[in-house]
Amino acid sequence: MADVVNATRMELTRLKNQLATTRRGHHLLKDKQDEMMRQFLLQIESYKALRKNVDQAWLQALDTFSYAKSFHFEEELKEKFLVPASSVKLEFGKQSVMSVDVPKVKILETFEPKVTYSFHGTHPALDTVVAKLGKLLPDLIQMAVEDKKNRILIKEIEKTKRRVNAIEHIIIPEIVDDIKVVRMKISDAERSNTVRIMKSKDLIIKKNLQNK
Repeated sequence: MADVVNATRMELTRLKNQLATTRRGHHLLKDKQDEMMRQFLLQIESYKALRKNVDQAWLQALDTFSYAKSFHFEEELKEKFLVPASSVKLEFGKQSVMSVDVPKVKILETFEPKVTYSFHGTHPALDTVVAKLGKLLPDLIQMAVEDKKNRILIKEIEKTKRRVNAIEHIIIPEIVDDIKVVRMKISDAERSNTVRIMKSKDLIIKKNLQNK
């Protein structure tokens, strides 16, 4: 509880106004937290669906690649894949989710995957791997964007939650306690003043009686 310097009615009014403002701020911040959680849950659902599709396609490509590896030496495979077989043209930006900036990536153009190695001495299964991974590239990019967005939202939700809890469990109770202290001190001062007035009145009455 903060030390109350001025136990006056003006101070009491100030604390009441501060309490009302803090409670409004807490309500707005709690609404923001709830909406961010709602947006995050929707984001997670779309991310899970995308991740499931990517995982399936990725595992299929890995199975095909594992099969193709049995026909080549490891160094030979590294040499064949030195030159990228697929590429995309991207536009980077930001979008706001509940006043939180998250990344936004737009795929402007995709290029068909091309075989950049010699067909001579190469198993056809490698061509299938190149085609599958080339088609998967846009989804991999989108998944990376969604993953980064999730991490940012989680961090912001946690930060907002800490602020909501601090206001609810620390700041508001401190203001309430300060109001109680000021009220108690004002009541004590009023009682003391009433006693002084009553004593003064008694003295005046006694003095008047003695002068008669």
